[in-house]
Amino acid sequence: MNAFLKSREAILMGAIAVLLALIASRFPGFVTPGNLARVFTDTSPLILLALGQTVVILTRCIDLSVAANLALTGMVCAMLNAAAPGVPVAVILLLSLALGAAMGAVNGLMVWKLSIPPIVVTLGTMTIYRGIIFVISGGEWVNAHEMSAAFTGFPRLVLLGLPMLAWIAIAMVALFVLMIARTPTGRAFYAVGGNPHAAVYTGLDVGRTQFIAFTLSGMLAGLTGYLWVARYSVAYVDIAGGFELDVVAACVIGGISIAGGAGTILGTLLGALFLGIVKNALPVVDISPFWQLAISGSAIIIAVAFNARSGRGKGRIILKRAEGHA
Repeated sequence: MNAFLKSREAILMGAIAVLLALIASRFPGFVTPGNLARVFTDTSPLILLALGQTVVILTRCIDLSVAANLALTGMVCAMLNAAAPGVPVAVILLLSLALGAAMGAVNGLMVWKLSIPPIVVTLGTMTIYRGIIFVISGGEWVNAHEMSAAFTGFPRLVLLGLPMLAWIAIAMVALFVLMIARTPTGRAFYAVGGNPHAAVYTGLDVGRTQFIAFTLSGMLAGLTGYLWVARYSVAYVDIAGGFELDVVAACVIGGISIAGGAGTILGTLLGALFLGIVKNALPVVDISPFWQLAISGSAIIIAVAFNARSGRGKGRIILKRAEGHA
């Protein structure tokens, strides 16, 4: 119990509680159950992308193309629906998963087979995917009147008081918790990120594990692309522009180490919720939402510094114990 109270997750829970209390002191309506459900729904796309980014960062990589993947998949789904409104939503969901996974796999293959640094690969593919959106759309928007009711209605379908978008985020969090805790692949993410050289000696293929992480990240980005476009009933070239910064911030704030091999899915969830609450609270407290980017950037720097200090502290303890045994 004491260990949990000192953990990053417990600190984040406390920070979220304090933040909500401060907001509620001026605007009590913000913390009503109905509004908190809306905040969670608004944060669901960030949660989905952060889950995929988490497994990528755990393997000592980073995926800066997630927002571009989201935008391209969302545009393809919107254009398909506009051209063929009768295509079932189930087919569009499968298409979004497959297209997103394919784009993630492209990243993973270049990191694995060509040994190109992940940040270089994903910066490149981010630009390529944004360019493809412009090419296939001609720079034009797909608007609400061009989308079918079934297409836009699925993410908004309410079940037990929450929209389907929120339920999908909850389901994915549960699946990733199980994958990380119960499957060899989940353990491999930590092993590869913690010490890739030692992982090789245990029989793990570092490149293949990173490829799987990128594919999972791309798959969730693709799924989020359809859900985003359908929920907001619009698709355009710059959709989710700059959103990759929020995704990385959610992971780092949640305690996912940029150096790889450390962090939890619960931490990522809490990091995303913290940013989601801040983003939704800014207009309420009369602060421009454009400050969100500055807040996200500052949060990344502070969280990385905090992680670095924690890491150095643990290293000193290990050395002291070793000296004691010597």
